[in-house]
Amino acid sequence: MKGSRTKAGAAVLAGALLAGGTVAVAQAAGAEGPGAGSTSGAATGTSGGAATGGTANSAASGDAATGAGSTSGGTSAASPGASLENTAPMMLYDGGLAAGWTDIGWAPRVLPKGAPARMRLFNYGGWILYRPKLEGTFGALSFRLSAPESFGEFLEVRLDAQGAASFPRIPITPELIVRKDGEWSEVVIPMEQLNPHGQPFDRVVLRAAKSVGRDWVLFDKVALAELPPELAAALAAGGGRIGQGSGREAPMTIDCTAPGHRISPLIYGIAFDGLTEKRDTHQYQLGATTRRWGGNTTSRYNWKLGGAWNTANDWFFQNVDIGLSYDDFLASNRKHGMSSALTVPMLGWVAKDTKSVGFPVVRFGPQQEEDNGAGNGLARDGTPLKPGSPSLTSTEAPPEFVAEWIRAIRKKDQERGQRSVQMYILDNEPMLWNSTHRDVHPEPLTYDGLLERTIAYGTAVRKEDPEALIAGPAEWGWTNYLWSAADFAPGKMPHSDRRAHGNVPLVPWYLRQLREHEKKTGVRLLDVLDLHFYPQTNVGVGLEGDTDPVTNARRIRSTRGLWDPTYKDESWIGEPVRLIPRMKEWIAENYPGLRISIGEYNFGAFRHMSGGLAQAEALGRFAQENIYAAYFWQYPTNGSPVFWAFRAFRNFDGKGGRFQDWWVPATAAEGTSVFASRDEAGGKLVAVVLNFDPDQAAQARIQLKGCGTLDSVRVLGYSGAPGGFTEQTPGAKAAGSLTQRLPPYSMTVLDLTVKKP
Repeated sequence: MKGSRTKAGAAVLAGALLAGGTVAVAQAAGAEGPGAGSTSGAATGTSGGAATGGTANSAASGDAATGAGSTSGGTSAASPGASLENTAPMMLYDGGLAAGWTDIGWAPRVLPKGAPARMRLFNYGGWILYRPKLEGTFGALSFRLSAPESFGEFLEVRLDAQGAASFPRIPITPELIVRKDGEWSEVVIPMEQLNPHGQPFDRVVLRAAKSVGRDWVLFDKVALAELPPELAAALAAGGGRIGQGSGREAPMTIDCTAPGHRISPLIYGIAFDGLTEKRDTHQYQLGATTRRWGGNTTSRYNWKLGGAWNTANDWFFQNVDIGLSYDDFLASNRKHGMSSALTVPMLGWVAKDTKSVGFPVVRFGPQQEEDNGAGNGLARDGTPLKPGSPSLTSTEAPPEFVAEWIRAIRKKDQERGQRSVQMYILDNEPMLWNSTHRDVHPEPLTYDGLLERTIAYGTAVRKEDPEALIAGPAEWGWTNYLWSAADFAPGKMPHSDRRAHGNVPLVPWYLRQLREHEKKTGVRLLDVLDLHFYPQTNVGVGLEGDTDPVTNARRIRSTRGLWDPTYKDESWIGEPVRLIPRMKEWIAENYPGLRISIGEYNFGAFRHMSGGLAQAEALGRFAQENIYAAYFWQYPTNGSPVFWAFRAFRNFDGKGGRFQDWWVPATAAEGTSVFASRDEAGGKLVAVVLNFDPDQAAQARIQLKGCGTLDSVRVLGYSGAPGGFTEQTPGAKAAGSLTQRLPPYSMTVLDLTVKKP
């Protein structure tokens, strides 16, 4: 891949916890103590009806009279899986009122000594816990709740203070329930949601927001506490929010009557990272089906020396030993049930050892940047230095070098009775060689040069492994889909190479020539059209990338460059890229029958929900567009939103639950996506539903067209919490429809069964 994209920087989210979500100061509000009508925590008496005198700022009069009240926008919510361990809470009620706290309100209630508080919340009843001159810094309000299941979502909570201060009303929805224990639910509400402006408060109000029965509702362990670390992590990742109200309407349709297709399992691919291969294990836990041995360094890999390759301009043109070989890579893939795509060099030069460097300072003098005697090939003023002989670092690698490598692989395969390599890729981004590998290939590659090498090395591959798939040209992006490196060479007329080849864009010309070669020789040298895709919209790569709201939205939109003919690229490209439809057209016109692979891609911000949502969107579109393979570069950080995007499709429940094998067409409202699949028999449906709005929930109203009668519904959701997907309460269902609330910035998996007519 391109040099500037290879080294991922430090995490962009350091210190990114939202201040309002973790800190709220409860200062003295200057209120006098409440009047009579409260029950002591040590007593067992009951106070009836509405509270009398001195109640909190309209809580008794206004709240008891109506069930109205909506939450404010952009609020935050807990993600399932959070806990309150290792915190130092301020207790309000724990088997009785805590010291300094007073019980007021308007609901009939009993506060037994050493037991949970008991409330009857009919007629919009409410309970208030009050402490004058409350001071402290808190991250969340937590409590335990036990209520009749028939009440549904009935409770709302807010803070209050005497005077003009106004606080949001927060409905207690499933996203705020962090743990269930029998009939008890543990609720955590971030202070960012309760008190987004950090105002002083001195009371907590819990009330019924709708009409409920006279059954007892129990409360206990009411506390102002630290923000649970899991929730803090979700908020830092841009998720963990619940939004306002029930959410905007989002109509969706899953159409089982429309033509579908089988989904290639190879769209869930990742790349090999030699620097982390021995350290990490999570690359085998995200559900990837295939791995690619690729990138700049593999253009100079010497298979005869084990782990020897050259780091190119990514890292001072150094020959290094990565401590493992291609054989280790293939063995690991076999062990974990993953197929292998192997890049074979056709640059013509590979590392001769594990210590030489392309621009040694002792020979080329001081350079702009240096690393232990190796320079970056630029003089102190930035002028590129003229390279020395390729033999400084490298040894020649003609087609026979690759043929010998494949013979060695196939010999071992035959001995073990198992194929190791399913696809060979003809090098990596050859039109960038004069930059990435300019120490050995300083001249820009031409149309003819690419074709000659493809024929020479492709022939060697085909001869040694006739049944394998061959992919190419593995070009990096827009300019080299359309032009050669020589088209931009200094001192030449712009696009002169393309004009010399009928003004045909590079990739179509390449395909046409290889088709003609097959007609003449009977030898097919290309099975898979492989191109790389990196958004040019300044959204970052890997861990890098800004996570401000504007960049986040652009990052998610940039996925449209893969598939949407109407999306005008928001970069210097300035026109629709529509990469996959474009590749399909090029194949149909120039070499029918080829498959499609996106050999490298990612959208940056691995640790942010915008990166995760972009990744989930891309995987869904790969399935929709029926491509053959795709390889994420390189693989996501463990437990990151991008990690869980893979798991949404490959193992959402930790027990092998996955997107099914047949694509089912589906449509969704703007700001959301739905991707649907079914099993062979049609009785199981799995859908991945995305909400791209960072602040507002969506109410997905999903129609199942011709799919059968909806039988069972299981819902799992993820909004940035480290624990990943957790079970959610299913929404309302009918025979052919389902309603499901989608939190802001969320991935939701619907695991459905249907009864066929």
